[in-house]
Amino acid sequence: MPPCEDEGGASGVQSVDRAATVLQILARQGRAGVSEIAAEMGIHKSTASRLLGALVARELVQQDRDRGKYQLGFGILRLAAAIPGRLNLVQEAGPLLQDLATAVKETVNLAVLRSGYAVNVDQALGPSTLATQDWIGSLTPLHATASGKVLLAALSTDDRRDLLQGTRLPRFTSRTITSRARLEEELLQAAHAGYALTREEYEIGLSSVAVPVHDHRGAVIASISVSGPAFRFSPDGDPAVLEALHRSGLAASQRMGYSAG
Repeated sequence: MPPCEDEGGASGVQSVDRAATVLQILARQGRAGVSEIAAEMGIHKSTASRLLGALVARELVQQDRDRGKYQLGFGILRLAAAIPGRLNLVQEAGPLLQDLATAVKETVNLAVLRSGYAVNVDQALGPSTLATQDWIGSLTPLHATASGKVLLAALSTDDRRDLLQGTRLPRFTSRTITSRARLEEELLQAAHAGYALTREEYEIGLSSVAVPVHDHRGAVIASISVSGPAFRFSPDGDPAVLEALHRSGLAASQRMGYSAG
C-alpha cells in the first residue's frame, strides 16, 4: 500500500517533518496564527490549518480562543515528563523550588534540555511575583535564557557544536547574544562560575540567574533558575539570592544521587 499523500505529493514523512516545524515555530515565537505559520513554512494556509488541527487533537498545540492564535499545549510537557528520570526529578525538586521561591520572593523554574530547547518542567511563584505567567511546558531558547546557558555550558565542545551547527541565534531583544563567539565566552564563564545569567535577553524587563542540577554520575540533567522584573531583580547583584540558588541546586542534585565529594 503506498504511503498517504498530502498536498503536492508530500509523503507521510514530510507531514511529520512539517508538524515538527510547526512546533518549532511556536516554541520560538510563543504564539502565531495560521497565516503566519503558512507563510514561514511556504505552504498553503489549508495545509497549515490541517497540521494545526492534528496537533490540537493530540494536545501538543492549543488555540487562544480570544485571538485565534496557536501556542504549544500541555501535551508537550507530558512528553518531556515521560523521559526516563525526568518525572522523578520533578517530584524530588518540587519542594525545593517552592522553598527557594518563598525565600527569594521571585519566580523559580526547573528546566531540562530537549530538542535544542530548554523546556520548563516545573515552576514555583514567590510572594513578590507580579505576573502569573505559567512557564511550565514552555520551550525557551538556549542562548537567551539563564537555564539554557547552564544546559549549554554543561555540554562538551563537540556536542555543543553539533547542537548549534546550522542554526542561527535569533534576536529577541536588543540585548540578545547573537554572536557565536560571544556566546562561547559566556558559556565558559558560566561553567567556571557555576551559574549563568541573563539581563533582558529573552524578554524586555525580565532578568534571571540559573545553576545546574547533577545526577548520580555528575552529569548536568537540569537547571534551576530564579527570574524577576529587571527593575528590582539583579541576577548577580544579591549574594543572598545566589547563595540560596546554589543551595537549592546542590540539594536537588543530592536528591538525584549526586555526591559533591
